[in-house]
Amino acid sequence: MPPLPPPPPTPPHPLLARPPPAYPGHIPLTRLERTTLALGSAIGSLFNPRRHDLIAALAEATSKPYFLARLRAAMLAHPTGRRILRDKPRITSQTMRLEILRQLPENSVGRAYAAWLDREGVTPDTRDAVKYVDDPEEAYVMQRYRETHDFTHAITGLPVIIEGELAIKAFEFANTALPMTGLSLAAVVRLKPAERRRFFGVYAPWAVRNGLAAEEVVNVYWEEELETDVGVLRERLGIEMPPDLRGVRKAERERVKAEKAARAAGAEEGRRG
Repeated sequence: MPPLPPPPPTPPHPLLARPPPAYPGHIPLTRLERTTLALGSAIGSLFNPRRHDLIAALAEATSKPYFLARLRAAMLAHPTGRRILRDKPRITSQTMRLEILRQLPENSVGRAYAAWLDREGVTPDTRDAVKYVDDPEEAYVMQRYRETHDFTHAITGLPVIIEGELAIKAFEFANTALPMTGLSLAAVVRLKPAERRRFFGVYAPWAVRNGLAAEEVVNVYWEEELETDVGVLRERLGIEMPPDLRGVRKAERERVKAEKAARAAGAEEGRRG
């Protein structure tokens, strides 16, 4: 009697099933791995908000199954968004030649973008490549959001210090609904009391109001807006300019310094008297 054929292999549990890579650089994850990545990157980025790799991993791990699909659908429903998805432009130091952007008119989008990068000490190449999103087109949507993030900074003037980053993340959460942008707001606990009051009193209301009212910035073809006046683009998108955060912080430091000097002078006067 011939031996019985071996039983078919048992398929992996759905939590442990790993899809094949879908594009170069793609790292497929099981459901369990994706959950672990989301929790680990959320905790790590809370304690170290400068770890851009953790923030990137958090964005990718929490964007499925709904949020990236919603953002892709919003692009498909918009004529410019459809062109972006068709052309799939990338923003790098090769496609955004800063030496050329610096020569554009003073208040142009491209000049403001280059000036903001120079001031903050970052480049178009500082954004991590997407690797944990399974669908190739949704991976591009995440990459596009990531690479255009600095343009949002540039047209609003908000710096990369934690207060400015939180204001941008709050704006993006209201504008895109990506979970990572909302989860990042947990870093508000790291603010000093005066910074926290300023955030909730000024910048969070600005972010929510403008993020909800403005056009979805993922549909901006930034490469075609480089010579556009920044104010004209903000008006077209429906974005109000927030108070100058660096100026506000400088004025606050000078006020505190003046108060300390006045108290010290009063104490010295009291000792002399």
